[in-house]
Amino acid sequence: MQGVRYETVDPQLFVSNRGRLRSLLKPNSIVIVHANDIYPTNADGTMPFRQQNDLYHLTGVNQEETVLILMPDAYEERDREILFVKETSELIAIWEGEKLSKEQASAVSGIKRVEWVQTFEGLLHRLVPQVDHIYLVTNEHLRAEVIVETKNARFIKHCQARYPLHRYERLAPLMHQIRAIKQPEEIRMIQRACDITEAGFRRVLGFIQPGVGEWEIEAEYMHEFLRSGSKGFAYTPIIGSGKNACVLHYITNEQVCQDGDLLLMDVAAEYMGWNADMTRTVPVNGKFTPRQRAVYDAVLRIKRGANKLLRPGTRPIDYQMAVVEMVEKELVDLKLLDAQEAKKQGPEKLLVKKYFMHGTSHHLGLDVHDVAPPNEPFAEGMVFTIEPGIYIREEGIGIRLENNIVIGRDSNTDLMAGIPIEADEIEELMAGKA
Repeated sequence: MQGVRYETVDPQLFVSNRGRLRSLLKPNSIVIVHANDIYPTNADGTMPFRQQNDLYHLTGVNQEETVLILMPDAYEERDREILFVKETSELIAIWEGEKLSKEQASAVSGIKRVEWVQTFEGLLHRLVPQVDHIYLVTNEHLRAEVIVETKNARFIKHCQARYPLHRYERLAPLMHQIRAIKQPEEIRMIQRACDITEAGFRRVLGFIQPGVGEWEIEAEYMHEFLRSGSKGFAYTPIIGSGKNACVLHYITNEQVCQDGDLLLMDVAAEYMGWNADMTRTVPVNGKFTPRQRAVYDAVLRIKRGANKLLRPGTRPIDYQMAVVEMVEKELVDLKLLDAQEAKKQGPEKLLVKKYFMHGTSHHLGLDVHDVAPPNEPFAEGMVFTIEPGIYIREEGIGIRLENNIVIGRDSNTDLMAGIPIEADEIEELMAGKA
């Protein structure tokens, strides 16, 4: 039994993060970051609150209506870091629970000066005329689809209308730079998310059998994640059996698992905002067929080969091409590709992409597909997934295996090293022999 659901994140992490950001700013600058909105659903319903991750990375505050101002060159020292939080009231305390006090917000963030958010506009108008550069938040993730206008997007319009002659700067590239390298405290949180994910996986191995619904397996994971202190899934879980395992983003989880099929589970827990990202593929009846085992072992060899390539200094494009070459060799050995035809493939490797059509790795952190400078070579301290797969739609075989890796100077650290992955161990655990 745990005394509390969540651990405390060391506020020095957020102090350090702000320090690293300050070192990248132009002289005489101000940084302004707003919390996310609480988004509506229908009628009077709302989505669960999800903090803006740059704000969380800089403050550790997970509360709506929060604003951060950084102004490193401010004449008065007390103006150099200001955190604004929502003031609580008796009505809010009754209906929602109390919000952070100024003292609590200061303890979480390591910021000495905390003000109520209603004073933000007045203070902003006093500070902005003192600076030349204003850094604001935009979502510049390469795969982002910006459809809904955010609080930060609205503020850009407001700020530019009020202060049209300032020099506006993009905060995103700087945040991508500092968020790409994970600090020890962040790695500790990701490791905890991986450990909770392991507990969920071990739980379902004893539950999976022919006739079980994919949604029931999802429920087993959720039960274990919540009881272990996680808020739940790091992302919408993919639990696909049979042909569903060949659908990369299958999320309905509505079919019954059949005898003889494989079950692909791309599912993981979050912890304190940081995420794990695991994929395992298991036989529904607990025993791989010879063909399934051959494909499984091929994917596992590719995963291990990829880990040797995921090293400091390697460019992502070179890494992906090298992994595709490994996949090509395995596909030839599995009689899915003719060796001579494979040699004639152009650089697009279209024959390989029929069976392996996605990237091998992505950054992992506060976002599952975490932010980082585009095309930057791998570096020590980055956390990546490694997730190769082979999908044979005509045979109903879809296999993907995924672990989370910290890139080290001399070797990598596998944060999921304890999660079973060998085919023999999977079969033993499902048979209750391990």
